[in-house]
Amino acid sequence: MALATMGQTKPDYSKITLVIHGGAGTITKANMTPEKEKAYKETLNLALKTGYAILEKGGTSLDAVEATVQVMEESPLFNAGKGAVFTNEGKNELDAAIMDGNTGKAGAVASLTTVKSPIAAARAVMEKSEHVMMIGQGAEKFAKEKGLEMVDPSYFRTETRYQQLQKLKEKEGEKTRLDHDSSGTSSTENIFIEGEKFGTVGAVALDAYGNLAAATSTGGMTNKRYGRVGDVPIIGAGTYADNNTCAVSATGHGEYFIRSVVAHDIAALMEYKGYSLKKAADEVVMKKLVKRGGEGGVIAIDKNGNFAMPFNSAGMYRGYIKKGKSEVAIYKE
Repeated sequence: MALATMGQTKPDYSKITLVIHGGAGTITKANMTPEKEKAYKETLNLALKTGYAILEKGGTSLDAVEATVQVMEESPLFNAGKGAVFTNEGKNELDAAIMDGNTGKAGAVASLTTVKSPIAAARAVMEKSEHVMMIGQGAEKFAKEKGLEMVDPSYFRTETRYQQLQKLKEKEGEKTRLDHDSSGTSSTENIFIEGEKFGTVGAVALDAYGNLAAATSTGGMTNKRYGRVGDVPIIGAGTYADNNTCAVSATGHGEYFIRSVVAHDIAALMEYKGYSLKKAADEVVMKKLVKRGGEGGVIAIDKNGNFAMPFNSAGMYRGYIKKGKSEVAIYKE
């Protein structure tokens, strides 16, 4: 773990903050059992504690968001890493991005099938190459050369996600869904089935040296075809960080987030119009996106440790930890 050495010279532990999301969409009490809710909250809390422990020890915001996202990548509850949804061809294709608010550097990967941690691959692209984005077999070759853990594609497979693809093909005639549809499932099926949602995980953090970072990882869309890539690895759309404004990680209907350049738009409103973080995030998520028909949400944090978690969908898995106090939530409250 690297210690933060840039940004402000004297560490200020009073402002360290970590905010996370695990996807947004039609997530309601009606679709949730006590067992499901408990499982989600336990993993969200574990992710928060993992990242915050790094910040408390003087670790960088980059270290914190990467470790936080990896907890969710390794959980079958979320559509990222293990438990990712399936493409039309029956594959798991993974995307991720990370950005350093201090240097402005960023790394992104798309269409991975054999790298255990996509977010680690994105960071490797940022720190160990001259590029910002790598995709497919080239990205996997690079990850292997840099010593990242590689796995058989079957590692990402879960029967629950595979059955979601089959049911979607049967029920809706090859129609693409952003994550999954719980209709027609029985109570004996995997407890992690919930309402239709936009499956992505993400984290944003402020470290003791005043540096911001954002990280996002996803399995994309159930039944996606033809090399589709969403907003997650597109810097400025689903992932963005700038010490002068904010760090943002998004979850939602990727095509709308790309067209609206959601993450950067929030930062731009702060920089050019002097908006507060909350006002900027609400303007983009609750007004601009809604007007354009885009559904989803963001988590965002500014250089003072203020954070926002707006979403225009029925629910969003989310949480924060600041000054040792943590809270996780799922529904509109």
